[in-house]
Amino acid sequence: MISTRRLALLAAIGTVTLLGVTGCSAPEESAPAATGAATPSGSITVYNAQHEELTQAWADEFTAETGVTVTLRNGSDSELGNQLVQEGAASKADVFLTENSPAMSLVDGAGLFAPVDDATLEQVPEEYRPSTGMWTGIAARSTVFAYNPSLLSESELPASLLDLADPAWAGRWAASPSGADFQAIVSALLELEGEDATRDWLAAMKQNAVVYKGNSTVMKAINAGEIPAGVIYHYYWFGDQAGTGENSSSTEMHYFKNQDPGAFVSVSGGGVLETSANPVAAQAFLAYITGKGGQEILKTGSSFEYPVSDAVDANDALVPLGELDAPVIDPSKLNSTTVTDLMTEAGFL
Repeated sequence: MISTRRLALLAAIGTVTLLGVTGCSAPEESAPAATGAATPSGSITVYNAQHEELTQAWADEFTAETGVTVTLRNGSDSELGNQLVQEGAASKADVFLTENSPAMSLVDGAGLFAPVDDATLEQVPEEYRPSTGMWTGIAARSTVFAYNPSLLSESELPASLLDLADPAWAGRWAASPSGADFQAIVSALLELEGEDATRDWLAAMKQNAVVYKGNSTVMKAINAGEIPAGVIYHYYWFGDQAGTGENSSSTEMHYFKNQDPGAFVSVSGGGVLETSANPVAAQAFLAYITGKGGQEILKTGSSFEYPVSDAVDANDALVPLGELDAPVIDPSKLNSTTVTDLMTEAGFL
């Protein structure tokens, strides 16, 4: 007997499918309409660069409600994005999930994604998905300036991320430039300010910033008083606070807001591979994680990332997305290749 929750999910997927089909001008025999009309079954492989615990929770619930087996291959944004490009048409992946969007743009630029079902896209506000429609946002995280109030007063906080290029900040702030998190922030800076300004900012950062490996390490250093401040993503602080708080108890967070590059909200992405052997289940999985059920798991889980669906509010501990006053950036325009070149030129990679 099919469980009640499985029936509910299948009905929801059916609704998404019908909306996507009726909203499409393609003929009935087109691939999206034909695959979308079927019931998900079988198995899928997800190349997962998102938090493992979060994606495992999504996979477990999706399997419980549909019977589809989900195999996760875990890795980093850049590792799996480059792997997909290398594999090309020979890839065994059905779905790709990331923490940040530049890796999605890399795979999209290689022409490896199938269009996302229209109704799945409709579950996600435009600002949290690319204009291409070839993948969608699944979660979000905010850039923040973490600081130690015993070393840096509120009156000394920078008004803009760009202020950190000032020589007055030499040796007074930290970052983890080798990771995809910080590279996404630089990618936003590139889109907002242009290549010359980004090159100049990175050159100043090379002189001013203290480099650590990992956002958690940056936060620990701030907390221990090794460095007054640093640029990280918000969820590292909230995750530590939800636990012992031992690595964040002596820190506060400064939100730049004002549509500043330092107020950048990075979109985590999800897409279905064009070569997926099971596109029905792959599209259904993406519909699930961006729908109410999947976004509720995001809200109540331990990742402290933001849901991107209007149907689900953020965890009560977080500053609401709407209050962050983030710059509006089309995620499809965030460029990992140019950023890598610029950061290599600056001596960070």
